[in-house]
Amino acid sequence: MTNIQFINKTVVTAAVNIQKTVQLLQEDCTIPFISRYRKDTTGNLDEVQIEQIAKLQKEYEVIVKRKEAILKSITEQNSLSPELEKKIQQSFDLQELEDFYLPFKKKKKTKADVARENGLEPLAKIIMAQNNDAIDFISSKYLNENVINEDAALQGARDIIAEWINENIYVRKQLRRLYERKAIITTKVVKTKKDEEAAQKFNQYFEWSEPLTKAPSHRLLAMLRAENEGFIKFKVEVDIDEAYDIIDTLILKSQNSTTPHVQLAIEDSYKRLLNPAISNEALQEAKAKADANSIQVFANNLGQLLLAPPLGEKRILAIDPGFRSGCKIVCLDEKGDLLYNETIYPHAPQKEEAMAMKKVRSMVNSYKIDAISIGNGTASRETEFFIKKIAFDKPVQVFIVSEAGASVYSASKIAREEFPDYDVTVRGSVSIGRRLSDPLAELVKIDPKAIGVGQYQHDVDQNKLKEELDNTVIRCVNSVGININTASKHLLSYVSGIGEKLAENIVQYRSENGPFQDRKQLKKVPRLGEKAYQQGVAFIRISNAKNPLDNSAVHPEAYGIVEKMAKDLKLTVHDLIANKEKTALIKPENYITPEIGLLSLKDIIKELEKPGLDPRKSAKVFEFDPNVKTIKDVKSGMILPGIVNNITNFGCFVDIGVKESGLVHISQLKAGFVSDVNEVVKLHQHVQVKVTEVDEDRKRIQLTMII
Repeated sequence: MTNIQFINKTVVTAAVNIQKTVQLLQEDCTIPFISRYRKDTTGNLDEVQIEQIAKLQKEYEVIVKRKEAILKSITEQNSLSPELEKKIQQSFDLQELEDFYLPFKKKKKTKADVARENGLEPLAKIIMAQNNDAIDFISSKYLNENVINEDAALQGARDIIAEWINENIYVRKQLRRLYERKAIITTKVVKTKKDEEAAQKFNQYFEWSEPLTKAPSHRLLAMLRAENEGFIKFKVEVDIDEAYDIIDTLILKSQNSTTPHVQLAIEDSYKRLLNPAISNEALQEAKAKADANSIQVFANNLGQLLLAPPLGEKRILAIDPGFRSGCKIVCLDEKGDLLYNETIYPHAPQKEEAMAMKKVRSMVNSYKIDAISIGNGTASRETEFFIKKIAFDKPVQVFIVSEAGASVYSASKIAREEFPDYDVTVRGSVSIGRRLSDPLAELVKIDPKAIGVGQYQHDVDQNKLKEELDNTVIRCVNSVGININTASKHLLSYVSGIGEKLAENIVQYRSENGPFQDRKQLKKVPRLGEKAYQQGVAFIRISNAKNPLDNSAVHPEAYGIVEKMAKDLKLTVHDLIANKEKTALIKPENYITPEIGLLSLKDIIKELEKPGLDPRKSAKVFEFDPNVKTIKDVKSGMILPGIVNNITNFGCFVDIGVKESGLVHISQLKAGFVSDVNEVVKLHQHVQVKVTEVDEDRKRIQLTMII
């Protein structure tokens, strides 16, 4: 099977599209570049399909490499028959390949190895042939100084047979199918840990049983965490009689004096070898699926968070609220640069409200503030009410912003580099302000796991999680495009083809030579070669550039075509841009070249209509119910405004303006069946919810959106 055939089993598209996509990937083209600027080559495959092709190509390479290693090892043992070689060459299933290799794998000395050393393999073969009726007599011929009686001889022979059964590829395949269909998870509490406080959050799993196939990802990961922390014992089992029946059907051939020995070997093989191995395989496979599911939930949430509506280039006063330690305030200009910082004490115990009001009014006027951004942590609602009491000289919008991860950013190397002369409190406030003006640019500086929108993110495969989250950040950054003259080093590093080192070089070049005047200037950045330029140039924007296309998603390789379009319409490029009436007259088929086809040309025309259009919506002001400040104010039956702040497979969490977010279970999102929470809600969506239950002691609020 070729790599193209292997990929084509999963990705449904013409083989030629896969072949050309793999070729582009092997030429070091990035996924954002391929999906945006090579649509005609790939047959219009999107980023998700191209990511899938890239993953499957890697998987294929891993399988090929493993096959080579297995064949080499078996050959070195002089055990590779033409039949086995053919089976290995034809297999593209890693599990099956490992089954083929199992009898030849170097392992610790087993009971079967000892029995072979004692000369009992011929006896095992006689028993396994199952056509001898005098096995007790025959076994006496195999006695020696290590095998003192017939029982010891027969036991040794059974040890060898048990290993053969364990290594039987058909037995393993049939048992796997049984586990896939009928495996049951069973948990039991560890009695000595039952009353520990930390164990209580897992109390529903103290005695739990359900089919493995029915356990949703969040529940399986919760049970595994409970086991890892030592609170429960966890088993994956199937009906033992059904397992024996499967093995009996494949192994037992007749009824004679060998039969009881074969049956004993079957039981031993299943209990000692097959069941532990295959139950572990089934659990690992279920865990891998749960990981993939959880990682996808996290990636979807992260994507929505990064593409949250930006307020844009506005002057912002940002507040990190607090009681005793005061409210840390910073004033930022349109580019997010720090102009001023101050601490006010409007709340208890100081209660310097009048002085705090005066200071805020003065800052708003002095720094021409357009909007106020308040972190949603401790004292957030109280600070919001305080701000809304102030009579400003002009309208100032007030926003509540998630501060999840702000403390992680404020103590990070990135924050220290950006603000070496300020402490963590000032840096945290700056982050809260910048999140309002451009969430994407600010949140890429923080480890996604610290942003608080995941589901069991610390329990899943960390390498796969990192890869998926990195892909998500790259996808988001490149879908928006970045202003090369204002972007941080960290944001630049996610641009297609750029990476960390070139991002540093771009920032260094910018600080030494001033703002970039055009895209071509990018070629002057040290070590930024033709390939990096080709991959990244169209994802950067230069506002007020001499060539207006430098502030659009049109790739420089197509500038000549746009110039021809403008010339044919007797216009300049400048006059053609954003001229819907004129762009409607362009017939893309007239401009097809060997390099740029119809799909790319349609994209170009769409971009000319709205150049550099930000795919994100605009930020909207949201107001919580003014009567609800703490969980004590929340009562069953209340209908409240809220903001979705986390999405999981089992529902979504909604911020209703108190410290504790409420849960809307998937069954309460809307009338009727819901299979995917994302079909109904998105992160940061403004929703109306009804309170169904409040548990003050456990700090839990149940909500419904079916009102």
